Amino acid sequence: MKTIDSRISRRGALQCLGAAAALAPFPALAAMPQGFEQWRDSFRARALAKGISEATWSRCMGRIEPDMSVFKQMRNQPEFHEKTWQYINRRVSDWRIIAGKEALRKNEALFARIERDFGVERGTLLALWGVESAFGDPLVQKNHMRPVFPSLAALAWNEPRRRSYWETELINALRIVNKGWSTPEEMSGSWAGAMGHTQWMPEVWLNVGMDYDGDGRVSPFGKPDDALGSTARYLINRGKYHRGEHWGYEVRAPGGASGNRSYAAWAAAGVHRTDGKPFPQPNASAKLWTPEPGGPTFLLGPNFYAVRSYNPSMNYALAICHLGDRILGTPPFIQPFPGSERALTLAEVQEVQTRLTKAGFDTGGTDGRVGNDTMKAVKDFQTRVGLPADGYAGLQVLAKLRQGS
Repeated sequence: MKTIDSRISRRGALQCLGAAAALAPFPALAAMPQGFEQWRDSFRARALAKGISEATWSRCMGRIEPDMSVFKQMRNQPEFHEKTWQYINRRVSDWRIIAGKEALRKNEALFARIERDFGVERGTLLALWGVESAFGDPLVQKNHMRPVFPSLAALAWNEPRRRSYWETELINALRIVNKGWSTPEEMSGSWAGAMGHTQWMPEVWLNVGMDYDGDGRVSPFGKPDDALGSTARYLINRGKYHRGEHWGYEVRAPGGASGNRSYAAWAAAGVHRTDGKPFPQPNASAKLWTPEPGGPTFLLGPNFYAVRSYNPSMNYALAICHLGDRILGTPPFIQPFPGSERALTLAEVQEVQTRLTKAGFDTGGTDGRVGNDTMKAVKDFQTRVGLPADGYAGLQVLAKLRQGS
């Protein structure tokens, strides 16, 4: 990602740290991997040359040991071969729609302020928040996050394909502590170093983050104000989000239609919204996209691609945009995907999790959220009973569980 303007609120620099600050805040591992200490010593000079203070270096890196489990995480990312409709159903879930409505109720004033300041639709931000951290659920932080300095140190030291990237992110993380915006103890995130409500990498925190709640520091943790305000800023500055435009619409289109043109031109060519409503901004431009032959077709405006700047997957962007609409009361897509089935309700997902748990498959809870633990449990169950092992918790799996197999 590119660096943008750095007009970011700051709080005072860290005060001089005593000798105790040199002790690393991370638990010691059984044995230091060979070669790491030499790399750390050489990297120290580079960090100091970038303006990192001796106190910050000692606090964050002085006696750190690398989290070597990140390499297993990189190699063993869960492989669930989801079809497009499965991918969308899992993310646009009953649980996220219900929880999203409640998150909006609790933060109505914040979303109204963001819309005034940035022009970014609340549905888009709600969906990003819901998919990235389950609306800031502390259980996600507790169960799935880890200290980022040991992770980034391991990657910067020993990940050969993108070592320069990881070294830069480690320096960025050190700069955050150097500015007094956070502490190494607070900076917990994914194995790759993404943190907080909307999963900022250190570079995003450093260069896009803003003090939106006015407490004197920039933080993706705690109150969601900084995270959501800064994410809107990200979509504007890096995604080129267009104020006041919707991301796009499900449409019906005649065969052979293609290209990029205004909504008015699309309408003249026989392309119309499936809900029968007119395009509210006929002079805005959009591209026609059909993810799968026979499935729904969409006109995608610039704001769809702004969402895609957050994650380069077209399916991710479609799921975010659709989830945002569903939270705000829009119905499911009218044209189904080929071979698709409806998403399970919240109660049905909980039933799947409860039955799987009783059958000896650990779903990591029975709260109606389908994460990697539930998907792995489903995949293992499918393998046992001879179903296609795609990890999708759908109607077929529910039916099989109800049969007692």
